[in-house]
Amino acid sequence: MASKPTIPQGTRDFSPAEVSKRQYIIQIIKNNFEKFGFQPIETPSFENSDTLMGKYGEEGDRLIFKILNSGNFFFNKTKIELPESLEQLQLNSAETIDLNQRIELNKFTGKISEKALRYDLTVPFARYVVQHQNEIEFPFKRYQIQPVWRADRPQKGRYREFFQCDADVVGSKSLWQEVELVQLYDTVFTALGLDGVTIKINNRKILSGIAEVIGASDKLIDFTVALDKLDKIGEDGVKKEMIEKGIAEEALVKVQPLFSFSGTFADKISQLSSLLASSEEGMKGVQELKFICDNVATLGLATATLDLDVTLARGLNYYTGAIFEVAAPKTVSIGSIGGGGRYDDLTGIFGLKNMSGVGISFGLDRIYLVLEELQLFPETVAATSKALFVNYGDAEALYASQAIQKLRKENIKVELYPDNVKVGKQFQYADKRLIPFAVIAGDQEIAANLYSLKNLVSGEQISVDFEGLKNALLG
Repeated sequence: MASKPTIPQGTRDFSPAEVSKRQYIIQIIKNNFEKFGFQPIETPSFENSDTLMGKYGEEGDRLIFKILNSGNFFFNKTKIELPESLEQLQLNSAETIDLNQRIELNKFTGKISEKALRYDLTVPFARYVVQHQNEIEFPFKRYQIQPVWRADRPQKGRYREFFQCDADVVGSKSLWQEVELVQLYDTVFTALGLDGVTIKINNRKILSGIAEVIGASDKLIDFTVALDKLDKIGEDGVKKEMIEKGIAEEALVKVQPLFSFSGTFADKISQLSSLLASSEEGMKGVQELKFICDNVATLGLATATLDLDVTLARGLNYYTGAIFEVAAPKTVSIGSIGGGGRYDDLTGIFGLKNMSGVGISFGLDRIYLVLEELQLFPETVAATSKALFVNYGDAEALYASQAIQKLRKENIKVELYPDNVKVGKQFQYADKRLIPFAVIAGDQEIAANLYSLKNLVSGEQISVDFEGLKNALLG
């Protein structure tokens, strides 16, 4: 007996109804990307490993799916030799590997895997910009809506394969880009009917300044990675992780105000100015935040709220300025539904220096879950046809098909039941497909050049000519 087919953990199949809802979200995001002047690009689903590795920090690198080169590497000794220091190594017990073994393992991995599935869209975008710099007009505004892959532990709203919807501007240091990206977030979520989202903002320079003030500049990455987990592991968990990473307990006393920041945006800016008075880098971050927030306040937001969150770190190494994260309305328990930030020299890792960029991302899968939970999908979002033409035989099917051809030219979704079977079975099919209307065209209708339109919800049936049929299905 054949085993039951399955799909890999952290991936999903999507039904027609689900795909229609996802496309509804994507279309709204896409339309607004273009309204704001962003142009579409696409990049391969996998990149050379050295393009991706080392760009996301140690934790991010662990989550990159590597693609095994073709060939039997573990058993074909003529193809590749396993380093002696790894011969007895349990490859699935990474926590037992010492530093030397890890170096050997990385070398070994490099020999058997030269490519990897993309982890996000930002690093491939940086690679794209460098490769195509002579064809691009800067500043370059691009959007990209494609799947990415992460070897993460699956949970609600977190998958191993998921779509990202990114908009980035590269080639400009102007903070007006950040102002526009806040407005873009607000415009998209307003169009989706999702009121009450919070756009959290911070600045990497502020985090650098705080690390400097508490004497932990050499531990900036450890500091920000731990701080970014505040909503997951709480204040005590963050402090414990910082101490484990070598940040002194007396330094944590100085950072204590971070855990109790409150008040208006202006209040928080004032508190930060006091805390960071001795840090030039930190004060630059404060001024950048103030510029963005003052201008957003003047221009106004339709439904979103902009909030300064000094614990927001987004543990990715490449951010250098503003950092964004979008929280769903408080009535929904889910992680962030968007994020992004400023990266001053991401293309520098590929040899193109001084090319500043800033970008944001929409989390399609989580936005879907939020809209579903709050019942915000319009009833018109459906993959089903508006009407099913009943099949009474070849002559009747041809008459129906002529009407179907004209209706489709009017962008009305209609279809013919393919087989001449009992009418009850055809109605049952329409009911299961949630098709709201049936069109009946038998001998009498053909003779009068008419159609009988039956509402399958109410049971009401009317006789109409083609124009009447078209107008009824358009309504």
